[in-house]
Amino acid sequence: MSAQSSQEPAVNVDPRALGKVAVLMGGISAEREISLMSGSGVLAALRSRGVDAHAFDPAERDLHELREQGFERAFIALHGRHGEDGCVQGALEMMGIAYTGSGVMASAIAMDKVMTKRVWIAEGLPTPAHVRLAPEEQSPEAVAALPARLGLPLIVKPPREGSSIGVTKVLEAAQVAAAVQESLRHDPDVLAEAFIAGDEITCPVLGEGESAHALPVIRIVPPEAGYDYQNKYFTDEVRYLCPSGLPEHEEREIQRIVVAAYRALGCRGWGRADLMIRASDRQAFLLEMNTSPGMTGHSLVPMSARAAGVSYEDLCLRLLAAARLDAVPAAPRE
Repeated sequence: MSAQSSQEPAVNVDPRALGKVAVLMGGISAEREISLMSGSGVLAALRSRGVDAHAFDPAERDLHELREQGFERAFIALHGRHGEDGCVQGALEMMGIAYTGSGVMASAIAMDKVMTKRVWIAEGLPTPAHVRLAPEEQSPEAVAALPARLGLPLIVKPPREGSSIGVTKVLEAAQVAAAVQESLRHDPDVLAEAFIAGDEITCPVLGEGESAHALPVIRIVPPEAGYDYQNKYFTDEVRYLCPSGLPEHEEREIQRIVVAAYRALGCRGWGRADLMIRASDRQAFLLEMNTSPGMTGHSLVPMSARAAGVSYEDLCLRLLAAARLDAVPAAPRE
């Protein structure tokens, strides 16, 4: 299948065949509030399609209750650590409960932006120049040297957070130390990245392996204050353009890069890549891959899916139907 899919095929799933479903939401990450919003939307969507779906918050209940209470599938609407990083995926593997989205390895790698970059660089995919500062590398001298290594402006962020948490755009050298301290509030490592001036875009992917294909690209036009956590989820100040308004050849090239990035990480089910297009030469640069994207009223995967002819409810049903395990459980010993 090609990288682009302009119109998705109709969803044809018997909800009764999906069994008892847990919608995992909430959790203990910094993105708990957003996860509860995503999970509530998914739960309502699945129930509207006749799925026997139930809310399940791992922060309030032990995961082993999933097996005890006869759940057969899990829709992972958790975001961030302990939900998007392979931890929950591993627990579900151990219990033999099929789940949505990427498996243990792809989830763990994609959650770590440094490891993600290493994979992409090895595959020849474009991503901004970066510097990782481990705890033992965070001397005042090393921090002060970041502008000389990456130029200004630059971005400082925790490598294992999402939703723009702990991210700072550094405009002058005097701001670097404070930006590093803000990042350290969320992660012991620090990721500094060259700033790419240009269009901010995002592009979802559905499927797995050779069948993976991109949905329409969304162009993000933030307010003057920037695309921060507050604007991303709680205001209507950000403009999301889908169709993106980009030239067709640019949109297709972005979709090609995004699908290659998705496959390189071993993702499955769904994902969403964030990118920047450099204004000077229109080169696209991969920033990160989200393996459990948001499903709130402001979320971008549902917006892109609608542009491809898939409703929010059908998108949730499709993702749930694709739930599986990394490996078939071994047969019990006699």
